Amino acid sequence: MQIPQRVQLIDVGPRDGLQNEKSPVPAAVKIELVHRLQAAGLTEIEVTSFVSPKWVPQMADNAEVMAGIQRQAGVRYSVLTPNQIGFEAALKSRPDEIVVFGAASEAFSRKNINCSIAESMERFAPVVQAALAAGIAVRGAMSCAVGCPYEGDVSPASVSYLAGLMKQIGVQRVDMADTIGVGTPLKVQKAIEATLKHFAPAQICGHFHDTYGQALANTLAALDMGVWNFQSSVAGLGGCPYAKGATGNVATEDVVYMLHGMGINTGIDLDKLVDAGKFISDFLGRPSGSRVATAILSKRAG
Repeated sequence: MQIPQRVQLIDVGPRDGLQNEKSPVPAAVKIELVHRLQAAGLTEIEVTSFVSPKWVPQMADNAEVMAGIQRQAGVRYSVLTPNQIGFEAALKSRPDEIVVFGAASEAFSRKNINCSIAESMERFAPVVQAALAAGIAVRGAMSCAVGCPYEGDVSPASVSYLAGLMKQIGVQRVDMADTIGVGTPLKVQKAIEATLKHFAPAQICGHFHDTYGQALANTLAALDMGVWNFQSSVAGLGGCPYAKGATGNVATEDVVYMLHGMGINTGIDLDKLVDAGKFISDFLGRPSGSRVATAILSKRAG
């Protein structure tokens, strides 16, 4: 294996991890979580999304959270923007990067945003151009890049099609996301191969959900393809809405433990990261979804 010596992690816990929580999480708690993540050494954090509070009430405090963060030099703060209105609202909060999104599955695209893949990219084109003109970086999230809850397996050709459209509208890097966590290593490698037709390894980020316990294996498979950017969620925040009771995002602590055990540098302090996960898990009133955090906390208690 030609594995990278360093891996860049983006923690999506504050946004993707918390967005589906039923009880409100106060802005002060979200801000504290971001502060704890950057103190642990995270240099990329997906903070919030500028979506309609009607659809995602948990993110209604987006501007307040962005305004409350004590920004640290060298840390990139990103936000999800679903449309032009969301982008214009986000602009006032001065994000370093915006995230636009599309699905590699036509069925998911139609069910989720009521339009085809091509139409979704046409809608995002002016948002991407406006962001680039304002000096803001643009990342594109490619959801359902391995499997879809409506149409099952997603072909590498569909992934390549979406990646190509994202490249055309000016997206600078992409998240190759196994949204429902059904991927296995070879399927993930085929989806990455399809993405590599349009983006360099440094422009591809692996986003693996752990619904079926495959996220670390899929991370290893992506590393073997030269991918060195990954997304994860502290304490494994965020469930899978398509598999009731199932885990969602892979826990940042678990990814860091694996990478450090392989001699790969992340710049992250695992103990401080575990503390950040404990902080938000305690607030939510449930144990951490990270096996590594559970083991370390048990060891500390012992």
